[in-house]
Amino acid sequence: MTWNLVFFLNSVLLGVGLAMDAFSVSLANGLNEPKMKIKKMCLIAGVFAFFQALMPMLGWFLVHTLCNCFSAFQKFVPWIALILLGFIGGKMLFDGLKGDEDSEVSSLGFLALLIQGIATSIDALSVGCTISEYGWQMALVCALIIAFVTFFICMVGLFLGKKFGTKLSGKATILGGIILIIIGIEIFIKGIFF
Repeated sequence: MTWNLVFFLNSVLLGVGLAMDAFSVSLANGLNEPKMKIKKMCLIAGVFAFFQALMPMLGWFLVHTLCNCFSAFQKFVPWIALILLGFIGGKMLFDGLKGDEDSEVSSLGFLALLIQGIATSIDALSVGCTISEYGWQMALVCALIIAFVTFFICMVGLFLGKKFGTKLSGKATILGGIILIIIGIEIFIKGIFF
């Protein structure tokens, strides 16, 4: 593979495809916390972007060094995403159902954000196979493009979530939890059956 327009276009499209789960979770986070400040929005989008860049590079490294371990790990990816997103979504759903409509919405903690980042990007490990023909510099540039695209898409998701979260008030936490659970199930079904 050479440095050309096709490489950059493929990297951007790869970033868009990989960022869709992170977009949906960002939307749920915005719904859950409609008064979120821009600094926290940047932190959330940055964490998702970091993991979306890290996982393809980790996959690339595994393909080039520990190929057998990587293929054995691949079958656990859907289960891990289902468990992590199901847990976070279930907690949001439970908190939304037990709380008052007038109570203040709980803020997303850093540990929950890390879990979301891992859960939404773990399927990007398989991109390491897709970019395995790249040298390490091209793989790194591809990962950075994926990170930039993910950051932008997550910011859009957070803004949209905040906008609709304000209109939905107390029901936003319930909706956000349901969205996370559905994303976990979707990743699981895609990974197991397709």
